Amino acid sequence: MGGLRQVAASFVAPGPSGVAIRCSLNGLTSQDGKVLRLVGDLLGSLASRDLKARCTAGLGHDSDQWAQRKRALTEESSSRWAGSITKATNDQWALAKRGQLACIQSLQADVDAIRQRLSLPIGAKGSKGKPGGYRSKQEWFAKSRRLHLLEDRLERERADRDAGRVRVVRGGKKLLRTRHHLEAAQLTEAGWRSRWQAGRWFLQADGESGKRFGNETIRVTPDGEVSIKLPTPLTGLANASHGRYVLACQVGFRHRGEQWADRITANRAVAYRIHYDAGRDRWYLTASWQIPPVKTLPLEAARAGGLIGVDMNADHLAAWRLDEHGNPVGEPRRFDYDLTGSAPHRDAQVRHALTRLLHWAKHHGLSLAIEDLDFHAEKTREKHGRRKRFRKMISGMPTGKLRARLVSMAAELGLPLVAVDPAYTSRFGAQHWQKPLTTRTRKTTRHQAAAVAIGRRALGHPIRRRTAPPPHDRSDRVGHRTVQAAPAVPGREETRPRIPGPRTRSVGAGCGAKAGDQCAHNRSGHTAEHESWQQDSLPLSL
Repeated sequence: MGGLRQVAASFVAPGPSGVAIRCSLNGLTSQDGKVLRLVGDLLGSLASRDLKARCTAGLGHDSDQWAQRKRALTEESSSRWAGSITKATNDQWALAKRGQLACIQSLQADVDAIRQRLSLPIGAKGSKGKPGGYRSKQEWFAKSRRLHLLEDRLERERADRDAGRVRVVRGGKKLLRTRHHLEAAQLTEAGWRSRWQAGRWFLQADGESGKRFGNETIRVTPDGEVSIKLPTPLTGLANASHGRYVLACQVGFRHRGEQWADRITANRAVAYRIHYDAGRDRWYLTASWQIPPVKTLPLEAARAGGLIGVDMNADHLAAWRLDEHGNPVGEPRRFDYDLTGSAPHRDAQVRHALTRLLHWAKHHGLSLAIEDLDFHAEKTREKHGRRKRFRKMISGMPTGKLRARLVSMAAELGLPLVAVDPAYTSRFGAQHWQKPLTTRTRKTTRHQAAAVAIGRRALGHPIRRRTAPPPHDRSDRVGHRTVQAAPAVPGREETRPRIPGPRTRSVGAGCGAKAGDQCAHNRSGHTAEHESWQQDSLPLSL
């Protein structure tokens, strides 16, 4: 096992820094829908214009330009609407900048992989961790052309990043491209147009601590009354004082409703967003606020009493409970989910699987151990080549969404979450735990063995387990006594450190201070036979 990469230390994952809850706006009148569309369309056009100004400024943008943009928007809306628009624009520009950097890193990885494979002879076998040469001349030629295309794209992206240029589509690039594939998306032009317009509306306002109910622009009272401060050009549509429009519906948050009510009663900041789902023809209200960082539990306290190791796979979560010594306890559990279908269906499947897992962990009062997975560098087709099924599988695994949901849901139940390095958990788990844990009535899978390996790493125990001693006698002629370390590991065959004092009533032979010194004994083949006092052998002529 020489050359294994270094395993990072385990840590307790920090809790979430914010909360978002949503409810539907039921009972809206036609006038309410008309007003919401007009406000969203007006503010959406202002947001598009402000985004253009921010992208034009590029890297030279500063606080003075931000204030100038806000003053320009205030004249056509209000100071609070202008503040929300400019802040959202800055966040969107920063997100596009991070996405641009991720694209550059992905292109650079693809270019390096192709260059490495092109430098090898055709048909050459790959070394450990690196692919070999291409299989045929045709594939080599096709990849050489692809290398030039990727290098051109990489050069353009780097030039854009140096110049501060980003490309952002309000409403979403995916929805924009759907316009050219309406038949495949099973949409009409009118249906696509309604979704496109709804995606470009702007109806969100940041909260303000100290203001009434935590928000002056979109206000929600404890009784569920929703009112909106209309922009200056639309104040003629107000049905309440101070240029406000009160919706005819009453809202109520079922999830975290008590927390939300406590915040608005104390006039603490709560941000709101109103959005329209064109597919369902429904309006929704989302409330969000920041929460103070929760003090994470020490790692030793999270390990106390054992924990539950969890291995995430393409269609299920494999979990096994371990005691504090790293021994599997009870039977393994499997929590299935189906990642086919629409995005809301996939999200619900992941949420239900995590709910069952957390309830099981809460029943036993144990922490959870998961892998700190990141498949961003693994999804490129240049690394795995023809393994399309494998690339599709890891691309379909919602590692980011599952991790974010698990962290927030575990924090809500008060369960610590220990993140471990994913290196070799599946390989060592299958090698050292799959067969020993298989019985007549239970066939242990590779994923269940990986869950044991993850749990042992989180507990601080080695994954590789010891095997039985050789069957004949105390010699190692059958094989090495343990598999804890490979023969090539330095220091493996060294003598054991001497324990001070006799281990029995009388100190037997070989238990002295020089018990491990082979040169101190008169044994054949050691340097003790070649000292100056040793008699020389007789000459062969005698």
